Amino acid sequence: MPGEIIIQADHIDKFFGTFKALDDVSLTVRQGERVVVCGPSGSGKSTLIRCFNGLENHDAGRLTVEGVELHEGSPKIRELRQNVGMVFQQFNLFPHLTVLENLTIGPMKVRKLSRRAAEETARKYLDRVHIPEQADKKPGQLSGGQQQRVAIARSLCMEPRVMLFDEPTSALDPEMIGEVLDVMVELAQSGMTMVVVTHEMGFARKVADTMVFMEQGRIVETSPPETFFTNPESARARLFLDQILEH
Repeated sequence: MPGEIIIQADHIDKFFGTFKALDDVSLTVRQGERVVVCGPSGSGKSTLIRCFNGLENHDAGRLTVEGVELHEGSPKIRELRQNVGMVFQQFNLFPHLTVLENLTIGPMKVRKLSRRAAEETARKYLDRVHIPEQADKKPGQLSGGQQQRVAIARSLCMEPRVMLFDEPTSALDPEMIGEVLDVMVELAQSGMTMVVVTHEMGFARKVADTMVFMEQGRIVETSPPETFFTNPESARARLFLDQILEH
């Protein structure tokens, strides 16, 4: 059964100057749902999920996340981000801190956990992303795939209700992509609510409940993966899949 609504976007517009990055976008994400957003570069995918945790402000329409209506200057955005984890293309780890310190700083400062409790949580999630032995290393001593798994663990340490992923494997060497996707598959199978922007269609086919295809700032198609991959409704989605699945 579908869960409660976690994200509700209704007719969202977003401009950068005169460029319309999001054009009348509506989308619903429910608890436990795994939504994969795909489409050509520049189609508005990253802008959309950046709106979902207040990193970008939308210019028109209504956006509610975890029951909080987001708008410019919304006083609850900081509180909201405690429940909405985000993993970016770049790892954004503090290079001068150890892996363990990178994972504990947020829970200690924001959630006011004791150091002991924060470290217990951090080690639990390092286990979950399969790199517990890296706790005392600096990020620069890790591979790109390991750093991205640290970034995922860091978000999980805040115990979020939903995780947003903005092309999390695009900055990785090809041989490291699989180890990050494996962690994301496990996370999806655990029931985490996820919105993932990615070109990794094998991953999408495996974990998505809903496929969202965007072009030129608009949602062109929303469908279950079996429909999207075998009989997409739009000619543009068919062309996109033909091009991406060739590689």
